[in-house]
Amino acid sequence: MVTDRVGDFIIRLKNAGAIGATSVTLPHSNHLEAIAKKLKELGFVSEVSSSKKDHKMLEVALSYDERGEHRIHGVKRVSKPGRRLYAPAREAHTVKNGLGARILSTPKGILSDAEARKVRAGGETLFEIW
Repeated sequence: MVTDRVGDFIIRLKNAGAIGATSVTLPHSNHLEAIAKKLKELGFVSEVSSSKKDHKMLEVALSYDERGEHRIHGVKRVSKPGRRLYAPAREAHTVKNGLGARILSTPKGILSDAEARKVRAGGETLFEIW
């Protein structure tokens, strides 16, 4: 049993890209699906789908650039189950000078740092990805 589903999800994406896998399959949750769709909007993954065979599963297809390199170079889990970190909208700073993104869980849904500043919504800072 995994206690940190978000941490497990982002590490699976990073590790799958490191070995050149095309997709990652993991147990479905609405929260993880929303995060995966936000990563698709940001260009870090190419496709998100859910399937129901024995159990409902979430399948995420990884995105590679024209040189064949994985788009996710690094991830950093900020808020953890033992220590939740919240940030107001004005403190949702850019990551790696705009090359990455900070993902927040807000009352308005899962947002990137730029979107959170735009709609002035603060929330739990889940992770940084670049």
